[in-house]
Amino acid sequence: MRLSKYFLPILREAPREAEIASHKLMLRAGMIRQESAGIYAFLPLGLRVLNKVNAIVREEQNRAGAIEVLMPTIQSADLWRESGRYDAYGKEMLRIKDRHEREMLYGPTNEEMITEIFRAYVKSYKDLPLNLYHIQWKFRDEVRPRFGLMRGREFLMKDAYSFDVDYESAVHSYNRMFVAYLRTFARMGLKAIPMVADTGPIGGNLSHEFIILASTGESEVFCHKDYLDFEMPEEGIDFDDRAKLQGVVDRWTSLYAATSEKHDADAFGKVAGDRQVSARGIEVGHIFYFGTKYSEPMKADVTHPDGSVKPVHMGSYGIGPSRLVAASIEAFHDDAGIKWPEEIAPFNTAILNLKQGDGMTGEVCEQIYRALNAKGVDTLYHDLDERPGAKFATTDLIGIPHQVIVGPKGLANGKVEIKHRADGSREELGVDQAIAKLSGVKSS
Repeated sequence: MRLSKYFLPILREAPREAEIASHKLMLRAGMIRQESAGIYAFLPLGLRVLNKVNAIVREEQNRAGAIEVLMPTIQSADLWRESGRYDAYGKEMLRIKDRHEREMLYGPTNEEMITEIFRAYVKSYKDLPLNLYHIQWKFRDEVRPRFGLMRGREFLMKDAYSFDVDYESAVHSYNRMFVAYLRTFARMGLKAIPMVADTGPIGGNLSHEFIILASTGESEVFCHKDYLDFEMPEEGIDFDDRAKLQGVVDRWTSLYAATSEKHDADAFGKVAGDRQVSARGIEVGHIFYFGTKYSEPMKADVTHPDGSVKPVHMGSYGIGPSRLVAASIEAFHDDAGIKWPEEIAPFNTAILNLKQGDGMTGEVCEQIYRALNAKGVDTLYHDLDERPGAKFATTDLIGIPHQVIVGPKGLANGKVEIKHRADGSREELGVDQAIAKLSGVKSS
């Protein structure tokens, strides 16, 4: 993409209402624009990141055996009355009526709707287990939306819902998602620690929040330091191997880790002092098993091998992709701007022409740009007629992992400079060497 043909509305200063790094940087970098309190439009740069986050989430959900569907944002109030949640959910639910005075709502979650879909088609244990997921916008009318995408009213959510014949099978489905979540966040460069947590208004009795440590986290968390060094499950893990998955879950729940709501000071006190971590954390995922909480009142029953008919056991598994974009910035930024991990960067490489209009620098930039595009590397060519300092500032702000700096002085020696945003390191290479090196950068 040539910057001269792109839409990238950079702001010199962050608006006053932006309080935390991710909110400030997303506004300044032209990733989002606020349209109402807690409601944001994703601009091109932000949408590229969001799409890459979604792609990783999809790949890991599919790998774990979940099947994608897409449910509507507007739901019937009658479904929620069946489960008993319509009146109990609270003011966070946006309740509306259509032109026929039918009571509807903008879905804050999808347990009722997925249960209704399931019961319409699945009647036998032979069709289980089943896990259905979708990636869809949600709305919760927060009393005080703040911190940009970290606590907005409208947000993108990946919901997965598992259906099993009994508790033992449901635990295996839970373990599948547990492992899939570990892999998902690791692929985004995030160290997410599963912590014992409350289930909130959705209900349930087996629950983990996946927390990344960040000073701007909304809650205090406590964990064993060794979690920071645990290795992630391998790509080829067999999701049908119950013993293998249980072993992974057992290891990742073997040490102390809890949110403030579930914190046990006495148990935490038994952890050696130099292994205790007390910090702020950002929730990036939440999984829980809730048994027959919805299937029983909504009569989502299946026949068992002995001929009996019983409600299915269910679990729910959420990841907020829009929130993940902000959480990644909280984890990876400095005073100059964002420092995107490779897997979710909007562009992997930026080409900076330090002397726009110069024949030699222009020719080399075009050569590198064409070569990288041909090799599938997401590349942004900063071809605007701006001073070098402004180009450096823009590219650092938007967080492109690798910058190819092309100037007359370097080309006089047959070299271009590559700057790596993560650590600020630089290296001088010949043009062909630079193309070869950057072609190894993983892209979408």
